[in-house]
Amino acid sequence: MSRGSPPADLLQKTAELVGIASVSHGEKAIADFVEGRLRSEAANLELARLGNNVCARTNLEKRSRLMLAGHLDTVPANGNEEPVIKGDWLAGIGSVDMKGGVAVFLELARLASDPAAIGDLVCDLSFVFYVCEEVDQRHSGLREVELAAPAWLEADAAVLGEPTGSLVEAGCQGVLRAVVETKGERAHTARPWMGANAIHRLAPVLAALESYEARQPVLEGCRYKEALQAVAVSGGVAGNVVPDSARLVLNYRFAPDRTAAEAFSALRSLVSEAAGDPDWLGVSLESQSAPAPPRLSHPLLSALVEASGQAPKAKLGWTDVSFFSARGLPAANFGPGDPSLAHTAGERVERAQLERAYETLRGVVLPRSG
Repeated sequence: MSRGSPPADLLQKTAELVGIASVSHGEKAIADFVEGRLRSEAANLELARLGNNVCARTNLEKRSRLMLAGHLDTVPANGNEEPVIKGDWLAGIGSVDMKGGVAVFLELARLASDPAAIGDLVCDLSFVFYVCEEVDQRHSGLREVELAAPAWLEADAAVLGEPTGSLVEAGCQGVLRAVVETKGERAHTARPWMGANAIHRLAPVLAALESYEARQPVLEGCRYKEALQAVAVSGGVAGNVVPDSARLVLNYRFAPDRTAAEAFSALRSLVSEAAGDPDWLGVSLESQSAPAPPRLSHPLLSALVEASGQAPKAKLGWTDVSFFSARGLPAANFGPGDPSLAHTAGERVERAQLERAYETLRGVVLPRSG
């Protein structure tokens, strides 16, 4: 059975992508590059350019379709603008998050266009390279594609190329940003008993946060450990005035066994009970991002888990898997690179990680005979 041509040097291919600056809202150059690469190396695929989002797909009338999605943007560089290869390592902004994943997907697109491999593909493939993942969701290229040409997002399952160390990370946590506000009464600091200090009234809430025991529900064998943190506090009028208002911002990462509404209700109860449910306390929701439950029973995703040779883990964080899940599409995170290095000055990816991610995905769409 023919298997197609061997993969290119994925470390060098990733370095080429890293060398193209693509901070969010500035992805045109890398979109041009990706489009050019697809036109020259995957000419048998249908191709579409939607703004600076680039989409490609096979049309082989297979029984199922797998989407491979990866974002083209990076956070701003931190002295690591230029790609540097040392031995089997590549350093540079975006090498992990997620130009390594993009390089792997481009190589799979080349494979899917190879006449020697087309007949052996077990499913049709779609590739979506999109912009503005690292900024507010309203700018997301996935939303642009959905508005302009939603058919490009149709599939049976999706793999998001976020860095996972080349193992499957299932679903994702949801995110709530909530605001706790306390009211008090102004007074001179020389006579504080004549007023009520709104900042002091935050004390029992902060104590509850400090002693918070994270929920750790297990879903499909994956343990999701929640996190609740105070991330900003403000208040005060002047150096000699008892403050009559204070504001505390909370970030809550919650497991996908709860909806956003259920998570906010639980958070509000925790805060209110800690403070004794007084009339001077308010808790409001500022923003929310829905979680995504693991759906690894889908045949394409279970095949990915099997091909990885490792037990799946819960995704502790939010990703665009949520976007796909909200539209009824089973999705998982899978890509090369250590996620703890993402967004750091020391961001780097290893050749073995790139090759492992490629071979794992290749094993899903082009299983070995016998």
